[in-house]
Amino acid sequence: MNVKPSGTGSAETHPRKRALLCGVTYNKKKYMLKGTVNDVKSMREFLISQYGYPEECIRVLTEDEKEDIFSPTKKNIQESLKWLVEGSESGDSLVFYFSGHGLRQPDFNNDERDGFDETICPVDFMQEGMILDNEINSTIVWPLKQGVTLHAIVDACHSGTILDLEYIYNPEIKKWEDNSAPSKARKSTSGGIAICLSACDDDKMAADTTAFTGKAMAGAMTYLMIETIKKDPEITYGHLLERMREMVDQFNDKSCLGKFLPTVFYHRKIQNALLSSSETFEVYAKKFLL
Repeated sequence: MNVKPSGTGSAETHPRKRALLCGVTYNKKKYMLKGTVNDVKSMREFLISQYGYPEECIRVLTEDEKEDIFSPTKKNIQESLKWLVEGSESGDSLVFYFSGHGLRQPDFNNDERDGFDETICPVDFMQEGMILDNEINSTIVWPLKQGVTLHAIVDACHSGTILDLEYIYNPEIKKWEDNSAPSKARKSTSGGIAICLSACDDDKMAADTTAFTGKAMAGAMTYLMIETIKKDPEITYGHLLERMREMVDQFNDKSCLGKFLPTVFYHRKIQNALLSSSETFEVYAKKFLL
């Protein structure tokens, strides 16, 4: 799915669109996932058709890619995160997408309000270790200059505050809540804005499911987000969260009643997405735009 640039093109001009899409299957492992490559293919097509991302400006890391540099190893993901933000200027739009396993571990630095660091799991995490939210924050959030916008879309368990952004939106009271580090550790950008849509809260499990596709496995949040925006391209962040929540509630209600039992990997109940940001904004006034 990786396309090499042909001469000088959109990759060298500003404003620029650039995306990193990671889908980790963990082939032949007991914890293998079946929908992650489907998620990446859907996101890639969505970014190209809906938002005009040039093919050569989208880097894809999956176990299906033929070149080793595009395997979702810890080293390759770390280097690709640096590539994503490298040279970004005002007006640029960046997207980091991850579909795979997420875990959490105790925080010993007092920079997490819940006492845990959230992580993403590369394909070789059992040998090389996980990538912590602190590292993701310092790598792709800190460098964002004024006028640069980064969206992270993370379809993984325990992914709520995976970017360690300073504000979390609470849809119940329709207000932003403080998520700054108790230790006062830096979590901010350099003037740009970072927005993250995560599959679930930090203490919850995400789901791979056939509930919405019929046959093919897919991350529930990824599918719901893409389909909702396709139906209403002018949708705001607030209305996107509402509509996704409505579909999740409908599924969970039917599932509990035993009327609708599709395949759900790991967890039968689908969780609601969580929105976090490096700064507050009016969620019902701001259009969702990647």
